[in-house]
Parts: sequence; structure tokens; C-alpha cells
Amino acid sequence: IMKQVSEGIKEHAPEAFVIIISNPLDAMVTLCQKVTGFPAKRVIGQAGVLDSNRFCSFIAWELGVSARDVNAMVLGGHGDTMVPIVRYANVNGIPVMEQLVRKYGDVAKAQEVMAAMVERTKMAGGEVVKLLGNGSAFYSPASSAIAMAEAILRDQKRVLPVCALLKGEFGVENYYVGVPCVLGAAGVESIIEFELNAEEQAMFDNSVNAVKKLIDELPTILPEMADILNG
Repeated sequence: IMKQVSEGIKEHAPEAFVIIISNPLDAMVTLCQKVTGFPAKRVIGQAGVLDSNRFCSFIAWELGVSARDVNAMVLGGHGDTMVPIVRYANVNGIPVMEQLVRKYGDVAKAQEVMAAMVERTKMAGGEVVKLLGNGSAFYSPASSAIAMAEAILRDQKRVLPVCALLKGEFGVENYYVGVPCVLGAAGVESIIEFELNAEEQAMFDNSVNAVKKLIDELPTILPEMADILNG
């Protein structure tokens, strides 16, 4: 299906920007970019925005504040290995961990609560499916994709975590991974790198390895597309 859709986009909308939502996200973005041959800055995935919004919502509920005032980011692949960055999570600049410690009066308890929110973020897609009974999430992915589309169409220069093709950034070469990007009229206008600590780096590497494993297996899964995928 993705191959057919991508071929249609290439034929009928050769100047289009493509935002992929379908899972497995990292593989679908890669496949679309390979089939269309579009510049990578015009083919991106929305997972990071969705996962980050979910993380922000869980933090907001825990602290009793508006999610609009929570800033938190999720890196890596869209799946169980995603990497919520706890260290930079804040409410209008005030570190979330500091507020959790004040709320519970205990560092260990604050860490336990944060760990639970991180885990819930990773499993949020499955939680939605369970609550729906059938199907999968649609409102939140659509909202996230709209935010990305508006950033491009209105040249907003927004910094959003999106699935983008890395060319050495964060030590990753030629794989689509969720990282913070500046989205504007050109699509992905730049990728914002920052230092990860040892724990974050280990989790990010694990997530990237999971993405690599999936992508590297695509030619075997789709042998009829091996030439395109390996090209």
C-alpha cells in the first residue's frame, strides 16, 4: 500500500511535502522517501510530536497544570524503545523533577512517579487501542500531523521532534530517527543536536539499533523492492 501511495504522490504531486503517520512509522517513512526519491527534508514522520504531546499530558495531569505549559521531548524510534528526555522536561522553565520532589518530599518517590510516566508514554498507543476496543488512535496523530503541516505551510520555524533522515547528527548515518528539527517552508530546515548524558545516550543508541534492525530487514520482507531500498 505504501509503495502504491508513494508512487501516486511522485506522479501527481512531485513538489509535495509528505508527513507519514502509518506504522511501523520509521520503516514507512524510509520506504516512502526511497520510492518517491524526494529530498529527505520533504519526507518526514510525525511520531515524535505525538509521543512528546502524550508525555507532556501525563506530566500535566500529575502536576495539576495545563499541558500547554509543559515542555518535554521524546527522541528515537516510534515504539517501545522511544526515549523521553526527562532531564529537560519543564513547566514554563521549572524542571519537572524539581516539582515532583517538592510534591512528594522524597527524591526516590519522585523518580518512581517519573519512571511510571515514561513507561506510560511508551505504552500509550496500546492504552488507546485497549480503551477503544478496536482500531487505533486517530485524533492525537491527526492533531500532531496538523501541527507539522502548519509549521511547513506557514513557515513557522517551529522546533518539533519529528522522524527525519540523519546524516551524521547524533552519530547516526542514513537512518530516519526521531530528533528535534526546525520545520519551515523548506520542510526540515535543520536538525538541532544537543548533548545526551550517558544514560540518555545508551537509551538512544538502543532505540536507533531497533530502527536499524527493522530497516535493514525490509529488503528481505519486501524482496520485490530490494533494489529501491538498497539504492
